[in-house]
Amino acid sequence: MANVSFGSDHKPENDMVKKIAIICVVLFLCACGTTKTGVSVNQEPQTPEWVRDPYLKYDRNANVAAIGSGSSREAAEKSAFGNLVAIFGQSIQVDERVSTSYDQVVRNGALDDWSEGTAINNVISTSASLDSLVGAEIGEVWGDNREYYAVAVLNKAKARQIYSGLIASNQTIINNLVNIPAAEKNTLDGFARYQLAALVADITTSYGNLLSVIGAPAERLKLGDEYRLEAINIAKAIPISIRVQNDLSGRVQGAFAKVFSNMGFQSGGSNSRYILDANIITSVVEFTNNPNKWTRIEVNANLVDSRQGAVLLPYNYSDRQGHTTQAEANNRAYAAAERKINEEYSILLNDYFSQLLPKN
Repeated sequence: MANVSFGSDHKPENDMVKKIAIICVVLFLCACGTTKTGVSVNQEPQTPEWVRDPYLKYDRNANVAAIGSGSSREAAEKSAFGNLVAIFGQSIQVDERVSTSYDQVVRNGALDDWSEGTAINNVISTSASLDSLVGAEIGEVWGDNREYYAVAVLNKAKARQIYSGLIASNQTIINNLVNIPAAEKNTLDGFARYQLAALVADITTSYGNLLSVIGAPAERLKLGDEYRLEAINIAKAIPISIRVQNDLSGRVQGAFAKVFSNMGFQSGGSNSRYILDANIITSVVEFTNNPNKWTRIEVNANLVDSRQGAVLLPYNYSDRQGHTTQAEANNRAYAAAERKINEEYSILLNDYFSQLLPKN
């Protein structure tokens, strides 16, 4: 699929976004939850007091700590990190659909101009789920070769610095995404920007919630749903005209219209800027020694920007269906096309929107 972007003029604010994103990634690379260098397994026969209560070793006012155990050092450390995350509860958990969508944006290369590297992209993607805490580390490990114990520690001052920086970085990204001239807002590009802003805002909210738990609440953060609502308003303002040649009882047209409707777009309008122009070709297929009648169907559809005269998103589908009568073979061919559009066109469209981001 071609990577299409509305407007390729260089924008100074994108340089700032890029710099902020790189700073954010450096923080991740330096501070992701991991075993602290130099921590060795304490094998003294006496069980350390911190196994019973980590705050006997780590000041409760300055740290958040949790104990984990397991049959190996690795299992104990993983358990400790998991228990540390659990202390913060659901307030820092990101909805799986949000983290999946964000991960999809990263894997599609939508942030390449900001992160400049696959390894960095992986760090950004992993950070979305908050299944580990940035800045957390393993403080101590003790074991007797049968059971191991580890303590995971998050220093509050360090966390406050890291997550405040992440929030500031994300807010800058959001502000640049939604800073769109009025004449360009009600476009597919504007819709895609607000959708991405909503994803980033969801993740940023979880960072703010974490700061609240450690007693350092951030200023009021705009929720992702507020940006989604504006994206829906944009979608309503730009109806998609759907034109299908050689349809059968409007089935294929209806399938495309349903996909756009589920994303908030209305279909129709005689002067729409955006047009889905589709053509269906059917042909009879015969197979030797096969009594059934067969119909081959091809659907070719292009999402077009009529103002720019450009094909934004091509779509092609082909299949064949058989039955004892040609009429029913035709019917099944159209039904199969309808199902396929319902199954895969929304995915294709979402992938396309994920790449409609400001480019340098």
